[in-house]
Amino acid sequence: MNMKKRANLLCGFTLVELLVVITIIAILAALVLSTAGGIQDKAARSRAQSEIAALSAALESYKADNGDYPTGTNAPNTNNVYLVTALMPNTGKVYFEFSKNMTNSGSNVIDPWGVTYGYQYPGNASRSGSNFFDLYTYANKSTNSNGWIKNW
Repeated sequence: MNMKKRANLLCGFTLVELLVVITIIAILAALVLSTAGGIQDKAARSRAQSEIAALSAALESYKADNGDYPTGTNAPNTNNVYLVTALMPNTGKVYFEFSKNMTNSGSNVIDPWGVTYGYQYPGNASRSGSNFFDLYTYANKSTNSNGWIKNW
């Protein structure tokens, strides 16, 4: 009988073994989650680039029909509402169909990070030419302009 009790006591894992396994699982989970964040950011950047390209094409089509790009104020981030009203008017030709995840309340065009796209016409005077527009997003990197996604 004594041998059976001893065998039962020797079965199982020690606390140290359990802590080692839990630590390894936590490290693996952290690696997976950090990789997933980078993949999501890359997907958001790709989506923003294609949205800017599509909006730029729609603005060119608008200009071809109307002789000029939609205008706005001197505040680029508030001009965004002009994009929606010009490219998808209540009556007349629709130049761009905005999906639900591209607008907030149907009035502002938002990037994949939930921030409004910047639109300015006329664009920055430091660029060559006089008849152009600026369309951009900070791409979650407002302090580093090299990380912005833009049409120029």
